[in-house]
Amino acid sequence: MSKQQNATHTVGTKGMPRRERERLILDAAAEEFGKKGHARGSTAVVAARAGISKPMIYEYFGSKDGLYLACLDFAGARLVAAVESAQEGPSDLTRAVRTLQAIFRALESRTHDWNLVYDSTLPPDGALHSAAAVYRGKLNRMGAVGVADFLHSSQTDEPLDADLATHLWYGTVSAAVTWWRHHPEQSADDMTARFERILAALHP
Repeated sequence: MSKQQNATHTVGTKGMPRRERERLILDAAAEEFGKKGHARGSTAVVAARAGISKPMIYEYFGSKDGLYLACLDFAGARLVAAVESAQEGPSDLTRAVRTLQAIFRALESRTHDWNLVYDSTLPPDGALHSAAAVYRGKLNRMGAVGVADFLHSSQTDEPLDADLATHLWYGTVSAAVTWWRHHPEQSADDMTARFERILAALHP
């Protein structure tokens, strides 16, 4: 990069309030880690994308892990809050629609946030994996409760049925988000409407 290019690249955040610059860094990092995972994500790429120097990342977040944790906390908290907000109401199939709609809206323009919570490259014995497991646990528990409530209202109380249905639900949500990542032109409302049409076809 030439001196002129470098000057143009870094001037963008000069004089920016710390909170705004921090948000800029976090957005760039979430995209980088969400697409490549913790193991392959590069703080140099984050710095270039945010228009800052690499040392500034360490000044703000202490380390690569500190940066990742900040991204994870933002993404995980938003997803948990979104799913929690969708649990009130009837325990029929509309609950599934409400839940997915909430997830889609939380992830609109940020589908990579899902991967931060479910990042398979996190070291299994590390603090980041433990932090992600907390968010996964909250999301999974709400999913399991939703499935159990639906089956109970349908007078289906066979434990193994509930176990299978819960795993099917987890897979459905994950598959829907993965599909959406390959079709970024779809809005959250488009995704919700598509899921409702499929659900109606499967459950006339």
